[in-house]
Amino acid sequence: MASPPPIDALAVARAAQREPDLPMARLDGPDRELRLLVDHRESLVAERTRLICRLRWHLHELDPAWEPKARSLDAQRTLDEVQARLQEQAGVVARLARELASRCAELTAAINALEKEIAQLVEQLAPALLALPGCGPLTAAKIIGETAGVDRFKSRNAYARYNGTAPLPVWSSNKARHRLSRTGNRQLNTALHRIALTQARWHPPAKAMIDRRKKGGNSGREAIRILKRRLSDAVFQALLHDQTDALMPAA
Repeated sequence: MASPPPIDALAVARAAQREPDLPMARLDGPDRELRLLVDHRESLVAERTRLICRLRWHLHELDPAWEPKARSLDAQRTLDEVQARLQEQAGVVARLARELASRCAELTAAINALEKEIAQLVEQLAPALLALPGCGPLTAAKIIGETAGVDRFKSRNAYARYNGTAPLPVWSSNKARHRLSRTGNRQLNTALHRIALTQARWHPPAKAMIDRRKKGGNSGREAIRILKRRLSDAVFQALLHDQTDALMPAA
């Protein structure tokens, strides 16, 4: 990882000296295991994506009139079909395509197994977080790993600043308004954005809120920003609830 610019390093050093009791991120135990599993899955998905791009080029060269449906080469059924079509073809291109298809199938099996393992671990660690509409196991796992200890945040507002959902005030034509923040943990912000988009499509309270905001003059982007800010609070409370339950002794 690249070193921070000198001016940023100096600002960090001054802040640490000025406030010696700053909360520290920590990631250990099951939370760390979850973060490692999520990172490993994302690495495998990225590797599979690169191989799929190369495989598509080879398949097009072998038969320009046929190609798998878009975004279908991450499914075992499609990979089986590809391997069957390549079985009788000769030449270097066909051989390389067969090897790529075989490797994609191996990666798909590993990714699916990791997703099941992650889901089981998240169900144990964060049932309250999983109960939020639109928050699936992979999104919940990402939130847990990127938060790195919810109790290090003194308030829901501090958590919102960390994840980049706290709006930034701006002034234009002597009128105060807010805009989307581009600061904070962007991976955590992306996880909240996925929840917001899901709720905006399927969750009645979220859809109603967005409709009210649009009728009140907000744009669609501003309405999503407001929804993400509210989701940040909901996620914060869910994480605190799950952490409290984890610390309670078993009956």
